[in-house]
Amino acid sequence: MKNLFHPFLAILLLAFYSCKPEKIDTAKEAKIEEDQIEIIELTLNQANTLATLPIGCVTKEYPNKLGHVLGSEEDLGTPKTLHPAFYGCFDWHSAVHGHWSMVRLLKTFPDLKDAALIRDILLEHLSKENIAIEVAYFDNKHNRNYERTYGWGWLLKLAEELHHFDDPMARELEENLEPLTQLIAQKFVDYLPKLQYPVRVGTHTNTAFGLAFAWDYAESLEHQELKEAIRARALTFYQKDLGCPLAWEPSGADFLSPCFEELDLMRRILGKEDFMTWVDSFMPTLKEMDFSLPEAIVGDREDGQLVHLDGLNFSRAWVLYGLAKQYPEEFGHVLPLANKHFAYSFPNLVGDDYEGGHWLGSFAIYALGER
Repeated sequence: MKNLFHPFLAILLLAFYSCKPEKIDTAKEAKIEEDQIEIIELTLNQANTLATLPIGCVTKEYPNKLGHVLGSEEDLGTPKTLHPAFYGCFDWHSAVHGHWSMVRLLKTFPDLKDAALIRDILLEHLSKENIAIEVAYFDNKHNRNYERTYGWGWLLKLAEELHHFDDPMARELEENLEPLTQLIAQKFVDYLPKLQYPVRVGTHTNTAFGLAFAWDYAESLEHQELKEAIRARALTFYQKDLGCPLAWEPSGADFLSPCFEELDLMRRILGKEDFMTWVDSFMPTLKEMDFSLPEAIVGDREDGQLVHLDGLNFSRAWVLYGLAKQYPEEFGHVLPLANKHFAYSFPNLVGDDYEGGHWLGSFAIYALGER
């Protein structure tokens, strides 16, 4: 393959392999031109490095943002008491997709340096006893809607990943997780008919994101009731949308693109002919060969909200990768744009003082998988 690797990008990528990369002056951070980008492939060495992120956080109880509603003193508890499976990584949903990351990396690279440690963590955390406590948590009337719908989507993504992992341990973990998986799937089924309007934001409550991940699970495991519920709501919410205002994005702390997440869901829901017609109304410029979108610039990677924008670059990349993979003739031209977004944020995964280390690795791993 032709070497398109620019010296500046090489310097950036070296930071990925260091334990504590030097801070980048984002105000002066040079833009990476499309003809200077080498396609980044996930190698065993990189997987070993990325694996340190979930390993380092899924057992790290503090700091912790519980998002927990107290009905009385009886509801008081430490993160590990309340969530023995998913108590680390600062918050519940990050702990969930931290476990997803370990499963994905272990499935993709059985020879991971820390494979044995990952297996031990997964077996300890995703035990039947721990999952039973997680299930019971949702019975508390004050927390029945806990993590709706972002955490719900990631939980189903974890279940889907285990389902497709041909490994005896994965069968045990899938069985252990099943009560929580079925609870979350049913929560989607019960909730969606009541939701009259979609949530169109660039953060956790984005409806399209949760539905896209739930759809993947429902399709993989042939959960027809969940598929029908998602399809009905997706068509009601999004089928008549016109001219998504991509120029209004991003907001200051987005890690999802409202326009792109909707695009990502509808490419799953609609057949090819209907999808192409829908795109003509929703985002007509996407079909143009010179379609472009600047990367989201991170002003301070020590700020937990501002570093969200690295996640936005990864999530934009995975939407574009998925689109080009499904329809290469019509949308293959967006691959350089996806690579450009990915390359901007990829060097900043390690050594960020935990502001993004507890979740950004999962976004990068998922984006690479979509490509």
